[in-house]
Amino acid sequence: MKFIGIIPARYASTRFPAKPLALLGGKPVIQRVYEQVVGVLDEAYVATDDERIEAAVKAFGGKVVMTSVDHKSGTDRCYEAYCKVGNGYDVVVNIQGDEPFIQRSQLEAVKACFEDEATQIATLVKPFTPADGFDALENVNSPKVVVDKYMHALYFSRSIIPYQRNRDKQEWLAGHTYYKHIGLYAYRASVLKEITALPQSSLELAESLEQLRWLENGYSIKVGISEVETIGIDTPQDLARAEEFLRNHQEAL
Repeated sequence: MKFIGIIPARYASTRFPAKPLALLGGKPVIQRVYEQVVGVLDEAYVATDDERIEAAVKAFGGKVVMTSVDHKSGTDRCYEAYCKVGNGYDVVVNIQGDEPFIQRSQLEAVKACFEDEATQIATLVKPFTPADGFDALENVNSPKVVVDKYMHALYFSRSIIPYQRNRDKQEWLAGHTYYKHIGLYAYRASVLKEITALPQSSLELAESLEQLRWLENGYSIKVGISEVETIGIDTPQDLARAEEFLRNHQEAL
């Protein structure tokens, strides 16, 4: 089975314009992401809608494909990129362009989900721990995932699920294993074609979580577990935290 990694990267961002080109440890964020992916998957491309990002990727020797400016999601951008450069690949791995510390172990975990021939879509979760605290669990920007005993996603929510009716909230993390969603996706190529043709669903619009469209339409999402904490960059403040993380973990990375 052959895996191609697609890293969607757009220039326009409400909270952090030009984010892929922001420097992290002297390198553009998009270069950090690309270097973490290349060599783990069979192939890797940045998919962008902006010539400045295209030029930056070519400058560091990466592979890049230009895509439409009209895409509403990274998944749609991934599919266009796959159509242009993905011939012969069985699985498309969608790596967020603002995750410069994505680890080999995480990519391997999502690849392993496809050892099951029934897997249509795969993603990752990380267990919350009591040390994370209730505030982390309650954070609406950190979606939670409920899984079945076969590690298929039952539901994703910005709310805390499940609700523990007979336990004080400060004890919830000790009384149940909650899973934090890590926004890494992989799709069989045929499934990616199908899900990008689906209209937005009511659950997706309610929670602003694209993956709910797939569940609502009957697709199965296999869930792998990672113990690695990720640092996504959504704002300039996140970039500052990432700089600090990089300084403290340079040797491990």
